[in-house]
Amino acid sequence: MQNLSTRTADFTDSVIRRMTRISNQYGAVNLSQGFPDFDPPKELLDRLAQTAGENFHQYSITWGAQNLREALAKKQSRLMGHAVDPNGEIVVTCGSTEAMMAAMMTVANPGDKVIVFSPFYENYGADTILSGAEPIYVPLHPPAFNFDPEELEDAFRQRPKALILCNPSNPCGKAFTKAELETIASLAKKYDAYVITDEVYEHIVYAPNRHTYFAALPGMWERTISCSSLSKTYSITGWRLGYTIAPPEITERIKKVHDFLTVGAAAPLQEAVIPGLKFGQAYYDDLLAIYTHKRDLFLKGLDEIGLVHNVPQGAYYILMDISEFGYDSDLEFCETLAEKVGVGAVPGSSFFREPVNHLIRFHFAKKDETLLDALNRLESLRKKIPPMKRG
Repeated sequence: MQNLSTRTADFTDSVIRRMTRISNQYGAVNLSQGFPDFDPPKELLDRLAQTAGENFHQYSITWGAQNLREALAKKQSRLMGHAVDPNGEIVVTCGSTEAMMAAMMTVANPGDKVIVFSPFYENYGADTILSGAEPIYVPLHPPAFNFDPEELEDAFRQRPKALILCNPSNPCGKAFTKAELETIASLAKKYDAYVITDEVYEHIVYAPNRHTYFAALPGMWERTISCSSLSKTYSITGWRLGYTIAPPEITERIKKVHDFLTVGAAAPLQEAVIPGLKFGQAYYDDLLAIYTHKRDLFLKGLDEIGLVHNVPQGAYYILMDISEFGYDSDLEFCETLAEKVGVGAVPGSSFFREPVNHLIRFHFAKKDETLLDALNRLESLRKKIPPMKRG
C-alpha cells in the first residue's frame, strides 16, 4: 500500500472536541468546547419550525440564499462602514471554520508563508498546512497578550502571503486596539500581504474595549478577507452558518473554492436565521450585557477560590494558571480535572506554538446555574488535586 498524505501525518484530533468527549465520559461540567447551554432567540426557533412546512429542503444558491446575503449585507454595511454588495462580496459558508479554510485556499499557494499569532485557535495552523503553506508564529506576550511590533515585522520580512487575525482572540480574549490594528495594517501594506480575519466574537467585546473591523481601516478593504459566523452571536453553534466578506475579485475565487468544499450551507437554517440579522442594536447591547455578567460572575468565583487567571477583553474564554499543581502535562491535568473534580477544560498547549503547559482554557457561555455548579466543584480542586509541595 502507498503511504497516506504526509501533509496530514502529524495531525491529531481536535483537543477541544476531545475534551468534550472526556467531559461527557466523567459527567463533568463542560467548560471546554465553546457552546452555550441556553436557547437561541425565540424568533429564530419560531422561523425554524415554520421552514419545516415550506420549500427549503433542496439546495440553496451555492454561495448563499439571496435573502440571507441581503440581510447580512445590510447588517454588516452598517457596522463596517462599507456598502457591502450582497451579490459580489459575500459567500455564506458551513460555519466560520469553512470560511477560514476557503479564504486560506483562495490566498495561499503551496510554499507560501502565513503569519499566525500565538496563542491561536487550533484550526489556523491546520488550515495553513492543508493549504500547503508554512505558518510563521508570532507570540502574543502575556499577561496582556500584546505583540512586539519588531517581532511582527521580522515575520513580515519573510514575505508572507497573508496574516491570520482573530479579533477578539480565542483563547486569550484579547481585543486588539485600533492602534495595534493600524500597525498590522501598515505592515500588511508595506510587505503586500493579505489579512484573513476571524471576527466571530465581534459583538462580545467588554467595555471600555471596542471592536474595530480590520477591513474598515484605511486602505485595508482591498486586501482583507473578513470571516465570521452567526454561531456565537445568536447561540446557534450547531447550525454551522458562517460567511466571508471580501472585494469582488477575491469573493469570486472564494465562491469556487466553497463550491467544491461543501456546495453550500443548509438551506432551512439559512432561512431561519434571517430574523436575527434584522434585530436592532438593542439585541446586541443585551447580548453584551449578558456576557459581561457571566464573565464577572465566573471571574469573581475564581478569585474567591484563589485561582489565577487573565481577564478577557472580548469573547467568552479565560486562561487559568495551573502552575501551583506542578503538572508537566496540561493535557493530563485537564483529564484529571474532569475525572476527579468534574469540570471540563482545554489544555493551553493546544493553542500555543511556544512550550506552554501551565495554562488551561475555560469558557463561560453557560447558564448562571451551570457556572455556579462548576465553581462549586472547583472549590474542591486543591483537595482532589493537591498543589505541588515546595521547598
